[in-house]
Amino acid sequence: MLLEKETWAARIYSGGWRAGGGGAQDVVEPATGATLGRLGLADPDDVRRAAATAAAAQRGWARTPPSERAAVLRRAGDLWAAHRAEIEDWIVRESGAVPAKAAVETGMAAGICHEAAALPTHPQGEVLASDEPHWSFARSRPAGVVSVIAPFNFPLILSIRSVAPALALGNAVLLKPDPRTGVCGGVALVRILEEAGLPEGLLHLVPGGADVGQAAIDAPEVRVISFTGSTAVGRRIGERASSLLKRVHLELGGNNALVVLPGADVERAASAGAFGSFNHQGQICMATGRHLVHESIAGPYLEALADIARKLPVGDPATQPVALGPIIDGKQLDHVDRLVRAGVAAGDRVLVGGEPAAPYYPPTVLACGNAGSPVWQEEVFGPVAPVLTFGDIDEAARLVNESPYGLSVGILGDVGTAMRLADELDSGKVHINEQTVADEPNVPFGGVGDSGNGSRFGGARANIEAFTETQWLTVRSEIAGYPF
Repeated sequence: MLLEKETWAARIYSGGWRAGGGGAQDVVEPATGATLGRLGLADPDDVRRAAATAAAAQRGWARTPPSERAAVLRRAGDLWAAHRAEIEDWIVRESGAVPAKAAVETGMAAGICHEAAALPTHPQGEVLASDEPHWSFARSRPAGVVSVIAPFNFPLILSIRSVAPALALGNAVLLKPDPRTGVCGGVALVRILEEAGLPEGLLHLVPGGADVGQAAIDAPEVRVISFTGSTAVGRRIGERASSLLKRVHLELGGNNALVVLPGADVERAASAGAFGSFNHQGQICMATGRHLVHESIAGPYLEALADIARKLPVGDPATQPVALGPIIDGKQLDHVDRLVRAGVAAGDRVLVGGEPAAPYYPPTVLACGNAGSPVWQEEVFGPVAPVLTFGDIDEAARLVNESPYGLSVGILGDVGTAMRLADELDSGKVHINEQTVADEPNVPFGGVGDSGNGSRFGGARANIEAFTETQWLTVRSEIAGYPF
């Protein structure tokens, strides 16, 4: 087995599997509270040692022929498929995902590795015109050591999407997954890349708390930080990285709008809206957090959405066929419940749901009283669908853009009207006749405003810009003459 506990239990990975200075913590199944294993934890000294080791190993890796680096990533892509059943079981039990969502993660991991395998042989620069009698080039060089800090909700995808391209482009990586999902978001990646033949010293697994995260930013060898997580933490990381003159790529929260245009097929629209809000218990940065429905069809849409919510089964995804599993932990469950109750106090009306039964929160539909509702204004990160009406396209654009977030928008209905609306929206992604949750291995991914600092993940151009430095290089046939 790839994930035999004897290999990784109570260990970090840095120069092989070894005990970390932070001790260990239980790996807890959120649906049952059962202990699945023991995750090793790093401390800041571990991170500092790992960064020094990574920097030393990275020099040789950058000189490795592109075909050899590509081969490691191709083998990794194949290994995700070979071990998918075992890894998906861990995703289900450790993160509370339903099996279909776990399959999306392993499939994306394989695709991301295969896309990354093309990066070593992708054009690495351009020839520049010059009035000087020399050749002038701009070439991409590995940044050096990259720190990847990843969250719990899509633990595998949101780690591998930075780890794989960074390695493919000749960098070394420090990976700090969320300890709540440190096996499927950390151990699994290390074991796959070990099996794929990645040389030792290039990838370090350092789970831990905020002090470990800060060490992964502060280490002088680290030149790029790739962070996915909450906007509040992202701001602090951005401030710290900027003070150290380090590049930081931030993919943060979202409060994504689904706009349902007049004349849209109500049943299809409600199905799309339900998937956008309730998939993985709404614990997705791209989740549909706001349903903006034209006033002419708002009543039927609310009824259809509430009817779907009533029928979605909730429970332990490891033992029964359900649509929604548990919320990741009690703190997040309390956050969701607090926002719903605040919305009701502000005038929102609950059509279905709204009553937690720990560790579960039921799919919940709210008719919002106004755009000032806390549920409408804030990122819930739970299975909650607030619905508000609009009268015309100008009002819809205004309501979408009023949010400080700008990650993803879906527009359902007439394509021509949707295209006109899309041109008015401030968002990193717009999906016409699709809901807000979408990702592919080869697309640029990211948001604007409080959702981050742009499309930094996916696609050759975005990855090369994210994980390399541009160097100007000139060459002339003989030493130039100078007036000194």
